[in-house]
Amino acid sequence: MRYYIIAGEASGDLHGSNLIKELHKKDAQAEIHCWGGDKMQLAGATLVKHYRELAFMGFAEVLMNIRTIFRNLAFCKKDILGFKPDVLILIDYPGFNLRIAKWAKENNIRVVYYISPQVWAWKENRVKMMKQCIDKMLVILPFEKDYYKTKWNWEVEYVGHPLVEEVEQRRQETTEDSLSQKHVIALLPGSRKQEILKKLPVMLEVSKSFPQYQFIVAKAPGLDDTFYSSMLQQYNNVSSVSNKTYALLQQSTAALVTSGTATLETALFGIPEVVCYKGNEISYQIAKRLVNIKYISLVNLIMDKEIVKELIQHEMNAGNIKTELEKILPGSQQREEMISNYQKLKHSLSAEGNASAKAAESIYRFVKP
Repeated sequence: MRYYIIAGEASGDLHGSNLIKELHKKDAQAEIHCWGGDKMQLAGATLVKHYRELAFMGFAEVLMNIRTIFRNLAFCKKDILGFKPDVLILIDYPGFNLRIAKWAKENNIRVVYYISPQVWAWKENRVKMMKQCIDKMLVILPFEKDYYKTKWNWEVEYVGHPLVEEVEQRRQETTEDSLSQKHVIALLPGSRKQEILKKLPVMLEVSKSFPQYQFIVAKAPGLDDTFYSSMLQQYNNVSSVSNKTYALLQQSTAALVTSGTATLETALFGIPEVVCYKGNEISYQIAKRLVNIKYISLVNLIMDKEIVKELIQHEMNAGNIKTELEKILPGSQQREEMISNYQKLKHSLSAEGNASAKAAESIYRFVKP
């Protein structure tokens, strides 16, 4: 059968590649075209367009590149029609993919959406259109199934979270050479310049209070070393690594992590963490009024209670981070409780088994004649 998959970000490329591998196991004759990245291509798909050409973040950047975005949409529609897929599989990336879903419905193309847009956080009004345009929704967070059923009377399928098997595989691999002779505190300050400039200097200041630890920054791909060196050079017990985030987490005692998928990855590695978020004040005040969630970290959202401490905006300062970090270092009761809760979190995300395999099975059954 013929599958057309669209992922627009690095995380989508990772989850898409694992899905492609599993689809090939189910369907030896599978022909797969994709928008994604190197991982999806290596997994056996024909890469139509790389996500690097699609990643426009923020209102201003989207407006500046609006012509490119519309050209990409037009090209995508033409390419799908030319390929004539049995099913269109959309992975997250809602700004682009929901437009394609609506168009696909109008052209009688079956649509599976894998990894739901976070409509439970904001833009809930999109769900009505999603119900009309998406033939099968596969969700990866346990509370999403109940959210769609209770609030929207929409039966969606929960397949588990694909990060569980990805992290587990990395944990079983041989650990790379030691990153430090000292015990390590990992710093994961995000991937975009603006957010790193806001958060990393505050995180670095905390290192002065813990000279017995080596603080190691996980650098974002695509950013020059000089961008980091000017911030790191004045701290004696701070270093950095590139493309080794998982290796860093495996060797860490604790971590300071910005919000996002990294909070969940850190938890799945079993590393106690403090979640640190600080953004532009105006953007923060706007988001505070638009976003309808109790927590900003996936760990707390999934468990529906505070498992990890979240220091947001003005609360994110060196003094508060120091206090919270001390609470989760070895020997503390809070550290043991956090690790115990991580086990419950992992169980809830893996109860359905291998998420990628389950998603592939569901898609294959859906399109099989």
